[in-house]
Amino acid sequence: MGIPASKRNQRQWSLLDIVTAAFFGIVLLFFILLFTPLGDSMAASGRQTLLLSTASDPRQRQRLVTLVESGHHLQPIEYCPADAVAHMPCEDPRRNSQLSREMNFYRERHCPLPEETPLCLIPPPSGYKISVPWPESLHKIWHANMPYNKIADRKGHQGWMKREGEYFTFPGGGTMFPGGAGQYIEKLSQYIPLNGGTLRTALDMGCGVASFGGTLLSQGILALSFAPRDSHKSQIQFALERGVPAFVAMLGTRRLPFPAFSFDLMHCSRCLIPFTAYNATYFIEVDRLLRPGGYLVISGPPVQWPKQDKEWADLQAVARALCYELIAVDGNTVIWKKPVGDSCLPSQNEFGLELCDESEPPSDAWYYKLKKCVTRPSSVKGDNALGTIPKWPERLTKVPSRAIAMKNGLDVFEADARRWARRVAYYRDSLDLELKSPAVRNVMDMNAFFGGFAAALASESVWVMNVIPARKPLTLDVIYDRGLIGVYHDWCEPFSTYPRTYDFIHVSGIESLIKRPDSSKSRCSLVDLMVEMDRILRPEGKVLIRDTPEVLDKVARMAHAVRWSSTIHDKEPESHGREKILVATKPLWKMPSNSH
Repeated sequence: MGIPASKRNQRQWSLLDIVTAAFFGIVLLFFILLFTPLGDSMAASGRQTLLLSTASDPRQRQRLVTLVESGHHLQPIEYCPADAVAHMPCEDPRRNSQLSREMNFYRERHCPLPEETPLCLIPPPSGYKISVPWPESLHKIWHANMPYNKIADRKGHQGWMKREGEYFTFPGGGTMFPGGAGQYIEKLSQYIPLNGGTLRTALDMGCGVASFGGTLLSQGILALSFAPRDSHKSQIQFALERGVPAFVAMLGTRRLPFPAFSFDLMHCSRCLIPFTAYNATYFIEVDRLLRPGGYLVISGPPVQWPKQDKEWADLQAVARALCYELIAVDGNTVIWKKPVGDSCLPSQNEFGLELCDESEPPSDAWYYKLKKCVTRPSSVKGDNALGTIPKWPERLTKVPSRAIAMKNGLDVFEADARRWARRVAYYRDSLDLELKSPAVRNVMDMNAFFGGFAAALASESVWVMNVIPARKPLTLDVIYDRGLIGVYHDWCEPFSTYPRTYDFIHVSGIESLIKRPDSSKSRCSLVDLMVEMDRILRPEGKVLIRDTPEVLDKVARMAHAVRWSSTIHDKEPESHGREKILVATKPLWKMPSNSH
């Protein structure tokens, strides 16, 4: 029996109505998602869900890494939440506060495994501006780039820093020198040869906002400043934003990441390091790092400090046991000179100190436990004492004795110097790279070898953090002997610096940083390394990577994923080998307003 026509039409109209309504509903939903805050917040929450899943589900994270490596992940990697603007993965207070407080272990580096870390790009703070160029940055920085008022509020009366409109300004003061670092340095120069090139490398321990290091630069002294991640909020970030060499570290249970006899001058201004605690372990570490003939300056407690007579007596006793020459006690400042030649420890030993065995490597310092023994100058080959090495700037180009001690060291050093002079000239002249201020101030060389790249830039107003990968030949001692600075580091871990702290990152042989030395397998992912490079690079900063065409093709795919624009160039014509050069720029991107 047939259905009446009116009924048939009624049913067809119902279907049509449903399809039409659905179509208009989808269009309306599309407009809502595209043009309203609700859409933004839903998208943000979807991104956050994906982001959290990459941290909580290692397999999901690994799938994302594999897609990025293969070039099949067409979207850029997502940005991290807005509260991650100052995130340092290895110095995360939430994670590290669970650890032992003995010898400040919890304030040292403790890195999460890559699979425990969300794969995301650290955003800049709201209102971020391109950094004030050097040398103005020494005296003022944008408040919006580091909107932390704690130091200015607490330390303003000591001249550390002040808030002035859109800027933080730095009058140059410090807790022990409220009259300014210049005045304080003038006082020290009565006792120490701060001019004339005798002293070149310095370590400022517990440095505040690095006004001491910043002021020493005008004397031709290159001071590296360090402090832990701190309650004052980001001292080291302020130092780097000013263009002063600095990194995050804590003198706790391990050696600091430097070779023996690196520094001509070591300085503590109210750094509160308990030098005589734990059988003088921290004084012994300072002694390992101080070049024979070098100077140690301690200002503040316990030097002639009220109610600290015992600590002051102990400090003098340790210095005596190590045969340090007392140069001066001026108010609350003491200055010692380290002896040249092996210590007189065996004959006079009022502090229970011993010399290290000949077998103890003096310059191993990557996750290396502090030793309770004194490093013998004779355990390091060659002439390393102040007075026997050339003055600055001659020491930059003269082959150090620690290089000559290596196999074919003299020839390798001279060839390396020539190679980098040629390469840096090519970067400037043919690739049009500006490697000087105002465009560039803070530079990093991720695979520095003898510091040839940094040496070729020495006449410019930049400074270079020379990184020696901890699994490669430990040539950082040669870098310090040349009057340059740097640290040991393993690039399968994040670096101890705040986000957005370097203008230019240089790396020769990027894949070698993550490969196992005995095979073609990687120890970690190139994606994670590039996300870390993005974290420490300032917006509008540049990266230059030298490697084989195959590696650079991979890097170019990943550069898109971290939102860099990149181009690949031929190498300089005089160089041998198959290398090419990739140059990339990080854009200044802003987070969508609803991504909190």
